[in-house]
Amino acid sequence: MKLFRKILKLLKPYLGYCSRNVLFNILSAVFALFSFTMIIPFLGILFENQPYVTEPIPFKLSAEGIEQNFGYYMTLIIEHYGKANALMFVSITVIIITLFKNGFKYLANYYMTPIRTGVERDLRNNIYNKILRLPLSYYTEAKKGDVMSRISVDVKEIELSIMSSLEMLFRDPITVVLFLGSMFILSVHLTLFVLILLPVSGLIIGRIGKNLRSTSFRGQKKMGDILSLIEETLTGLRIIKAFNAEEKVIQRFNSANNYYTRIMNKVHRRQYLAPPLSEFLGTAALMVLMWYGGTLVLGDATSLSPGTFIAFIVIFSQIITPAKGFSTAYFNIQKGLASAERVNQILDAPITVKEKQKPVPITGFNHSIEFRNVFFKYENDYVLENINLTIEKAKTVALVGKSGGGKSTIADLIPRFMDVTSGQLLIDGIPIENFSLFDLRNLMGIVNQQPILFNDSFYNNIAFGMDRASKEDVIAAAKVANAHKFIMETAKDYYTNVGDAGNKLSGGEKQRISIARAVLKNPPFLILDEATSSLDTESESLVQEAILNLMKNRTSIVIAHRLSTIKHADIICVVHEGKIVERGKHTELLKMKGYYYRLHNLQMF
Repeated sequence: MKLFRKILKLLKPYLGYCSRNVLFNILSAVFALFSFTMIIPFLGILFENQPYVTEPIPFKLSAEGIEQNFGYYMTLIIEHYGKANALMFVSITVIIITLFKNGFKYLANYYMTPIRTGVERDLRNNIYNKILRLPLSYYTEAKKGDVMSRISVDVKEIELSIMSSLEMLFRDPITVVLFLGSMFILSVHLTLFVLILLPVSGLIIGRIGKNLRSTSFRGQKKMGDILSLIEETLTGLRIIKAFNAEEKVIQRFNSANNYYTRIMNKVHRRQYLAPPLSEFLGTAALMVLMWYGGTLVLGDATSLSPGTFIAFIVIFSQIITPAKGFSTAYFNIQKGLASAERVNQILDAPITVKEKQKPVPITGFNHSIEFRNVFFKYENDYVLENINLTIEKAKTVALVGKSGGGKSTIADLIPRFMDVTSGQLLIDGIPIENFSLFDLRNLMGIVNQQPILFNDSFYNNIAFGMDRASKEDVIAAAKVANAHKFIMETAKDYYTNVGDAGNKLSGGEKQRISIARAVLKNPPFLILDEATSSLDTESESLVQEAILNLMKNRTSIVIAHRLSTIKHADIICVVHEGKIVERGKHTELLKMKGYYYRLHNLQMF
């Protein structure tokens, strides 16, 4: 129920729509009640046993009072216009009442629509916002396909299962309460008997739906795995084809898909069981009621008339449909709560990178960025241990070492993509946790080893995050990154679309656009993670020269595998298994004949 209450909280912005939905549901139920009770005078006139009432009585909310006064007006119509016209009057009245009933029913659903679509939109917005706010360390375990499944498939399942069930929960209780109230007016004795029958049916239905939620949860999780497989396939399609691995990945996908199918077979079979089961139990309850009520009518010690009993049976038969709706809603909600649970695993995930309420403003730094006894781990094992490093202003620090040693993790801690596990990271002696994330990241330009481009134009990719950048600024940045020439050779120059993840470009072209983006930002601090690794020899020399010019009078941290690109760094740190094992200038490290010396000899060889 706690999870369901969380979903209900999403209705708060839509209370106006909810109140109108409830109002029109009440009006629809009232007119439905009237339309069903009109069967009594119709049958009375048709079989010529409609009682003639010559005098009205003061109105009171009881079966006797309603029957007496209605009988009086029907008597007047029969006496003045005849029985055939009285039947026509009853028929026209039923048509008008039914028109109002269905008109109000439509209006109730009309105002339910923005609730369903709005909650779906809000959920999707909340998940997307949370995805952006979660630290990068969260995504070391989370699969992209699974996250995509939660923001698409699971949110849609919540809309289909829970929000559609809210229609019934807003509408059916009103119908049941009104109809039960009228049944109490007609016969308290029979209504109490009904209230014993209905909970028995509910217990049987509830027992069958007990395991639906856990089964559905496994199904949604498997759908996340399937989407992850699809995402991996599309990303690695070139490798799959090159290694003739089509059959292998097809078998892996078919296995996951078949498992998902088996789970969903169980889910749908339980769902499909709800309507026939509830109909059977409703019919059984109706027959038991007819038998019991019939014995009361035929007995001598009761005031229940045949006409009242018929009205009671008709009204009770109409409670069966909303009662079935309760069982269907229960099954749907159990299925939807499985998706809600998966969605909440993202929404409730802790945001470890937090900002202070009153951060220290920062627009630049004067002295240094310092790592002081820094340790970091994703889960159990430490990725970085006892890192002590000072990056002085306007100096270049290079990080070298084998892959997986922790170089990129050191760089990722500076813009607070993750927070240190222990130790401190300071700018001008102030812990970086004291600054706002926006101000901190605004100081930095980042070029990754794998260039990240968006399915947009050259212009928008270079000006990404720079709302006030003019076209002249973008062109100047592209020229510095040696990208202007090939951009101008495209069909729409700077407004040409680069494709999904820049798939219309070569590796070197993508990297140069990424470098141009950093050039345009013109930050005081640069993080270059293998910035020239994807460039051909000619482009590398040109871009390397541009980067060196860009790094002048700026603080830079450069991650490099190619030692020739960082020979002129002010300090070179060799990172091995999460520790800085050597540091110094290029010539100093060669004289040590340690890790750096071995790396240098391997590359020279």
